[in-house]
Amino acid sequence: MRAGVEVESLGIRFLFDAQRRPVTPGVASIRRRCTSSWGLQGVDLSIGPGEAVALVGPNGAGKTTLLRALAGVYEPDDGCVTVTGRVGSLLAVGAGLMPLLTGRENCLLQGVLAGLSRVQSRAALDEVKRRSELGDAFERLVSSYSQGMRARLGFAAIELSRPEILLLDEVHQAFDIDFRKRVEERAAAIVAGGGILVAAGHDHSALGRMCARAVRLEERQVRADGPFADVLEAYTGDREGWLRPGVAAAGSSPRV
Repeated sequence: MRAGVEVESLGIRFLFDAQRRPVTPGVASIRRRCTSSWGLQGVDLSIGPGEAVALVGPNGAGKTTLLRALAGVYEPDDGCVTVTGRVGSLLAVGAGLMPLLTGRENCLLQGVLAGLSRVQSRAALDEVKRRSELGDAFERLVSSYSQGMRARLGFAAIELSRPEILLLDEVHQAFDIDFRKRVEERAAAIVAGGGILVAAGHDHSALGRMCARAVRLEERQVRADGPFADVLEAYTGDREGWLRPGVAAAGSSPRV
């Protein structure tokens, strides 16, 4: 199976109550009492086998929302998302981990949720423990873990499903230098094997090491899509212009 991502006219809308608290979509009578805002609108994106794509843009641009739509966490309100291949995602530190289970028990649970049998999950545990580099902490409750340790366990658990599409939010920045290098090497191996990497964040050096292509999101829409260096140059150039007195970057056209 060839990995692939196709996003067509994607729109994601969020609902809020009168106190601007997020509301889970429900029946029409509830929706009528809510206000709404778009998290993404009119997004088109195509990613083929062997591509590594960075999502860049300011806070609130829609980077995390797009990753969650690709992971199946959000369902489209407009358009459609088609993802072909096994997906592994690390979108929030500790997401999906049960604090009152040990690292080992969490990995068993993640394996079952990924569709593996208990026998297959148990057979992979020693390798997951080695990859996480948690040592004896692998047998401790996750509630005792630091942020970095939770991120390590989360990434190692992803390996149980042998993902063909890897989604990384900026939480990978919680890793120390040595483990971040291993994550980047693993991401490169997935891409080299015909898989796909989509990574978002503000550490442009890390994104540049992993990705040859970048998609710039701003105001919940795609503003540019092309070679990483070109897209980043246009994005940072616009940001610098906005910071300089007398220079208005708003409305300036991308150079890619």
